[in-house]
Amino acid sequence: MAHNIAPLAQGTQVDEYIIDNVMGGGGFSIVYNAHSVADKKHTVLIKEYMPKKLAVRVNDTDVTSLDPSAPESYNKGRKLFFQEASTLATLKHPNIVDVTNFFQTNGTAYMVMKDEKGVNLQDYIRKYKGNLSERLLRKVFPQLLSGVKLLHDKGLLHLDIKPSNIHLRQGGRPLLLDFGAVRETMKTRLYDARVVATAGFAPIEQVTERGYMGPWTDIYAIGATMRSCIEGVPPPSANKRKDDDPMKPAVNAFKRKYSQILLEAVDWSMEPDQRLRPQSCDELLEMLEKMPDENESKSILSKLKLDQLSNLLPWNK
Repeated sequence: MAHNIAPLAQGTQVDEYIIDNVMGGGGFSIVYNAHSVADKKHTVLIKEYMPKKLAVRVNDTDVTSLDPSAPESYNKGRKLFFQEASTLATLKHPNIVDVTNFFQTNGTAYMVMKDEKGVNLQDYIRKYKGNLSERLLRKVFPQLLSGVKLLHDKGLLHLDIKPSNIHLRQGGRPLLLDFGAVRETMKTRLYDARVVATAGFAPIEQVTERGYMGPWTDIYAIGATMRSCIEGVPPPSANKRKDDDPMKPAVNAFKRKYSQILLEAVDWSMEPDQRLRPQSCDELLEMLEKMPDENESKSILSKLKLDQLSNLLPWNK
């Protein structure tokens, strides 16, 4: 018999908030729309720690380890979730999700986030099968890099940058989500038992036991995300690229629709050898700020349908 992992019911009170409905979730958490008890107009998002394979819900609200004789994995995950919330609460940046509160109750942990309307980048890529305009990429990714730079300046790595962890708000303002993999910058993974890697977006050093990780690791993921915006699918995994790389350079594959300087930035970020990538967000930002020459810009725009440009930025209508 399947164990109970049902979300909290509408109207349930959690701390000082009332659950309105389920927004989404994944294998480790459930995200709700909610409002403040004191002010119904004050809406928030609440993320509840609920690992499907480790937890069970009892009494409609409480969460506990599925295996009461071995709660270690559940408790460790709850601790990491709470650490994620406490880390995010200290990171105040316009392009990083704003955690306004976090607490433990009902046997689990919760983080409260500012409710900002928009669309998920992965949904956007799926809708248009990639082919997102250069205009959009040049608007979104410098802002995203600014947020990631703050992380790096504080000695942290995100380690899970990908389209589904990027939220696009009105005006094309990106918001970096899901800091469950965030941790202090290390020179090696030798003493780290946790393996966090999304195929296509994690570079080789992230999937290798003795890989040397640093800002260049997140930069690879940003390059892979840009390429996914163009191509519509995740790039090949780092392991597939290791020996006989099947991935065609972006400067050759997409030269008819995008400027050379933008495609060079994508290829540079996705160099398999971490030593050949940008070593800091500033290096990649500097390259992305370089604009194509006037003739190249006109050529790119002439090959893109005008309705495509407007559709890719519906919030500007």
